[in-house]
Amino acid sequence: MNSIVISLGGSVLISDDVDSTYFQKLTKFLKELSEQYKIYIIVGGGKTARTYINLGRKLNFNEETLDTFGIDITRVNARILTNLLNISNEKIPESTDEALEINKQLVIMGGTTPGHSTDMVGAELAEKIDAKKFIIATNVDGVYDKDPNKYSDAKQLKEISIEKLIDEYGTEWSSAGKNIVIDGPSLKILKRAKIPTYVLNGKKLEELKKVINNEDFNGTIIKI
Repeated sequence: MNSIVISLGGSVLISDDVDSTYFQKLTKFLKELSEQYKIYIIVGGGKTARTYINLGRKLNFNEETLDTFGIDITRVNARILTNLLNISNEKIPESTDEALEINKQLVIMGGTTPGHSTDMVGAELAEKIDAKKFIIATNVDGVYDKDPNKYSDAKQLKEISIEKLIDEYGTEWSSAGKNIVIDGPSLKILKRAKIPTYVLNGKKLEELKKVINNEDFNGTIIKI
């Protein structure tokens, strides 16, 4: 059975404008999806993680400690999703190898170790299982030429090459809680593994369904 890896941003799961209806729709969608595919979901930390990270930075905590704060929050967010679904793993794995040992159609996890984002966890997992697709579900409609949350004239990019993203972001991890579409370590893995990768708005489940069904969607294709 084909496998799909979804990196679900914490800002999608927990935000000021997401209500219980979204959770109900997400639960139904994932259960239906798991009947056709083996699904791995890596949940991010979002605004909650950045709040703790920003506080720790003001208190002069080191980057490894700040990363650990973020990881802890991702695992709490993952726990919310596992409790909603009731068909996935109960224990949150602490590594991608642990995730691979879980005999469920739907596997949920958060971050693993300091030095990278949950997107890199997703890319690492996608490489290990030779995933059919790697989907980055964020809180904007794909990759833009600049931050659409800050600039009203930001333009969506329907396609962008992995090389261009690496030129812009590099392949190293800069700091905990940095709010970018995809971090450097993720790009390094995706280029190496040549995994079909898509970026879209995770709040719009119809777009997620289109990507999985190989239909035109509102988002960005990362050309590997």
